[in-house]
Amino acid sequence: MKVDEGVFQGIWTLGEQREGNISITSYELLAWGRELASKRGTSLASVIIGYKVKEKVADLIYHGADVVYVIDHPRLQFFAPDVFSNVLEKLVRELRPEVFIASATTYGRTLMPMLAARIGTGLTADCTGLDIDPDTGLLIQIRPAIGGNVMAVIKTPEHRPQMATVRPRSKKPLPRDESRRGEIVVKEFPDELYMSRIGFIEFVKDKTPDLPIQEADVIVSGGKGLKSAENFSLLYELASLLNGAVGASRQAVDMGWIPYSHQVGLSGKTVNPRLYIAIGISGAAQHLAGISSAGTIVAINNDPTANIFKVCDFGIVGDLFEIVPILIKRLREYKDRKEGEQSV
Repeated sequence: MKVDEGVFQGIWTLGEQREGNISITSYELLAWGRELASKRGTSLASVIIGYKVKEKVADLIYHGADVVYVIDHPRLQFFAPDVFSNVLEKLVRELRPEVFIASATTYGRTLMPMLAARIGTGLTADCTGLDIDPDTGLLIQIRPAIGGNVMAVIKTPEHRPQMATVRPRSKKPLPRDESRRGEIVVKEFPDELYMSRIGFIEFVKDKTPDLPIQEADVIVSGGKGLKSAENFSLLYELASLLNGAVGASRQAVDMGWIPYSHQVGLSGKTVNPRLYIAIGISGAAQHLAGISSAGTIVAINNDPTANIFKVCDFGIVGDLFEIVPILIKRLREYKDRKEGEQSV
């Protein structure tokens, strides 16, 4: 929407829930939003969409929201992008936020582009930083560009709301404060907004024994060098010892070795762990861009010219089938020794 179409005010965040439970990314967004709202001298709101979620939303206020807008309807139990974008568009056109941010999860990266196209505004995806320009009051949106080689600074001067998605784990949630008070507003819309053109068949959970890679402090990723799906068992064992998650390159996913939910990169998920271990991954530009915010990158590859060695902090040139079992053995010995010391 053009700026001159009316008054726009307030900072909004798009909350997420899974089976009625608020996701930690919702609280991370509120930490971003609280900073922006303080600099703009305005209120901070969170929007939560789902079914039977009303009882859980007070936590959003305890983590920084001034207002929580709740859309709760049986047809919102499972994610249908057209229905969710219908209710979001209605809410945005009615209440006119100045800034609207979401997490760069599958949820945020699906809904926010649809919403931006419908209301005619810009969207900066996968930001690693947000700020307010002290002179203009515009949202400053910072994200990696050109394969992570430069940091682009982007503004949206002519349209509202100013919209962005932010990388998960790029900010810690604010401490939970039950003394905070705020307003919970339950919004109801006409039945036609809940009609979907998508036929729902069933919801199938990802049953891999892993936490979502975007929420992991440690990620152990495998690529084509693993040679087969069965060899990913090495990565699961290593990740378990490190309390981490298992990721994968696009090639490994395309070959059917591991589900898409584990794919790291611009065509999968961008991640921000403290430690990223790339095993048998050559380092395509799309993959490197997806790990550019990792704290420490360790690479294991038998090709000394692999691109991954250009960005890693520590590199090991050698046969992963010799190196990874040694790592597992040493970590298991260390873990057993620590457990022994604690039991004394």
